[in-house]
This record gives sequence, structure tokens and C-alpha cells, in this order.
Amino acid sequence: MATSTLHAANLFNVNGLVAVITGGGTGIGLMMTRALALNGAAKVYIIGRRKEPLEAAASSIETGNVIPIVGDVTDKEVLASIVSRIESEVGYINLLVANSGMAGPQATQIPTASSSLSEFTAAYGSPSVSDVVKTFELNTVAVYFSVMAFLDLLDKGNKKGNVSQTSQVIATSSITAFNRNIPGSFIYGQTKAATTHLMKQLSTQLVPYDIRCNTIAPGLFPSEMAAGIIGSGVFPRERIPLQRVGTEEEMAGCILFLASKAGAYCTHALIVVDGGRLAIQPSSY
Repeated sequence: MATSTLHAANLFNVNGLVAVITGGGTGIGLMMTRALALNGAAKVYIIGRRKEPLEAAASSIETGNVIPIVGDVTDKEVLASIVSRIESEVGYINLLVANSGMAGPQATQIPTASSSLSEFTAAYGSPSVSDVVKTFELNTVAVYFSVMAFLDLLDKGNKKGNVSQTSQVIATSSITAFNRNIPGSFIYGQTKAATTHLMKQLSTQLVPYDIRCNTIAPGLFPSEMAAGIIGSGVFPRERIPLQRVGTEEEMAGCILFLASKAGAYCTHALIVVDGGRLAIQPSSY
């Protein structure tokens, strides 16, 4: 084997890849968009509800291969129309990143060990059923139906053979899927735990179709969702061992590993990128 095949530029490029990223216009999704677009992807379709951040994201990336599509991924008919458009434009995809998400309802005041049971109930039992359902719809249900909607195009990506790695779904979960501590809400962690298990099931059920399924579980990274938590971005060691939030380069490295030849042997994998946070908290990880 030629040693050139082991060069990082060969292992981690995504030359020719056609990708779809839901929630690809902001936060972690935008980090992934930039990483793929700047490292050889043929096209990166980014989907979201808000036109302005999608267009801003696309125009900020000089390679010109980012295509914004406004759409609500919790709506099956909208998903079908997006799939139809992408099929008419390129005919296949190689990668779906199911990344859209929301924080959901939060406790107005986080109880402590000395809080009364009534205070605990008031803090965590106050969200409406509607708000809880909306969080599950975007964080979990939309992941499921996004995968179902794009399976045919992923299969066509395998048949196209434009990249050496087989087609893949990557879901953005969270370390809250494993964390037994409650950083402001039970609901967000429940949705991410469900999504994590969904990806385990899909990784098994899609084996006959050569479609891989992997999951990223981030800790704190700069985003609109996490802005209220991050502050200066510096944390004590007892909260985050590396004492900081993650960087765009670190998320880019994660998505490039999974999307490129370097990660082509990965399926049913879960990558925790959290600066060591789960290592020092009660968790099921």
C-alpha cells in the first residue's frame, strides 16, 4: 500500500460527497456544514425553519457548495418535498446528518438538595404537555422521519458509488442522554436518550441495505441553544475537566472523521465530545 493513502489529506477529505444537514445553518450544525463544505464535499444541503440564518450560512462559505432549503423537518410532507427537490437536482445523497434540535422547557429555578418536594415539583412539573411534545417532535420524531424520508436517496448514493465509503446517517444526540444530573430540564435529556436508542436500532435494522448509522454526543459547544449556559466559556475542572467549551475545529474533526474514509469502518458508533464532562458526573455512559 502506498504511504500516500495514510496522509491526513487523503484520509479525512470528503471529496465528492453529497450531504444533507438538518439544522445546518447555526450552532453545531453550521460547524459541520463548514467542515464538509471546506473539505471537498460536492454539495451540502442545509435545512431549517429560518431563511435568514440559512442564507447567511451559505453565503459565508466561499466554496459555493452549500445550498439552503427552508423547511420544517417535523412535517412529513415538507420532508417529502425536500427529498423530491434533492433527487431532481443530484439524484442521491451519501450522508444525512440529523442535527435539528431545541432545548425545550427549562426549570425557572433549579432545585437544590435542600429544596422541598413542592419546590421540586413546581420547578420540573410546570411545563405544558404541548411544550414537551414539541421538544420530542423536533429532537426525536423528526430524526426518525428524516431518516425514513432520505433512505431511498442514501441507497441511491451507494449505487452511485461516487465515494468509497458507504452511505451513512449521523445523528446529533447529547451527553444529556446519559447524564443523571438534570441541568435545568428532564425533557431535553429524555429526547436525546430516545434519539440515541433510535440510532442503535437503525444501525441494526439498516445492515441489509449497507446504510451505516452513527451518533455524536456533544457536550457544551458555542450555539444559540447553549449561550445562556456557556457565558465566558471557562469552567472549573470539577464541572468540565478540560475547563472550557468545545471549539469549531474539534467538532469539525469529529464530523470529518465519521464522514470520510477515516471513519468508513464505523457503524453503530457513538462519539462523546464533551471535554470529559461525563467522566465526573453520575451517568449511564
